[in-house]
Amino acid sequence: MSGHSKWSSIKHQKGVADARRGKLFTKLTREIISVVRQGGANPEVNHRLRMAIQKARDNSMPSDNIERAIKRGDGTLEGEKLTEVVLEGYSPGGAAILVEALTDNRNRTIQDVRNMFSKSGGSLGESGSVTWLFNPKGMIIVETADQDADELALKAIDAGAEDVITEKGYIEICTKPEELEVVRSALEQNGATIGSAELARVPKTTVKLDEKTTLQVLKLLDKLEELDDVQHVCCNVDFADDVLEKYRAQSLVK
Repeated sequence: MSGHSKWSSIKHQKGVADARRGKLFTKLTREIISVVRQGGANPEVNHRLRMAIQKARDNSMPSDNIERAIKRGDGTLEGEKLTEVVLEGYSPGGAAILVEALTDNRNRTIQDVRNMFSKSGGSLGESGSVTWLFNPKGMIIVETADQDADELALKAIDAGAEDVITEKGYIEICTKPEELEVVRSALEQNGATIGSAELARVPKTTVKLDEKTTLQVLKLLDKLEELDDVQHVCCNVDFADDVLEKYRAQSLVK
């Protein structure tokens, strides 16, 4: 899980910049609209909506925006007709990449994603080509700058977490999808600072690539996530710490 953990951390740190560009709120809005259309506008019975709302709040999305998104989802306000699209492909070096999108134009999204893979030296695969390499999980990042990471890890395990990885400044917790809210709530009750909590696809196994190829993969993942229709991107690369630090430094300079 370490590759997923470190990439998630970079994405979380880049979140503020994404919000400035307005893209983050757009993606959060689309997620809320989609889950409302699938499970209804009552967060008490629609657990995916509860998580989408919490995710929006974690990213400082105004309550009015959240309410409008819910109303667009249930038809009270006019909204986009969105379709879920899952695309599968291979990075430079042959690593597996899974792209989840919400779009009002399926063909446009597929073409945009295909072009991004091609420009980056990768390729789009057939349906089912890489999905089997990933498991759905709940993923929680807890910031540990002022707290005992080991104690928080034990609290998470007591609450039902499947796995915990400790990194510098944060821990990442893996749960069953249905246990995400329970573990998050237990951590918050113990004073934990939640950096992010979301449903994710976690690779069953990871692959190692050389530095040059790893940097190309990281750039491709970033470019894919910058596409308006793309909601989530996951990859099965085990990112080396030194390469991630190099890429992180380059990203923060831009």
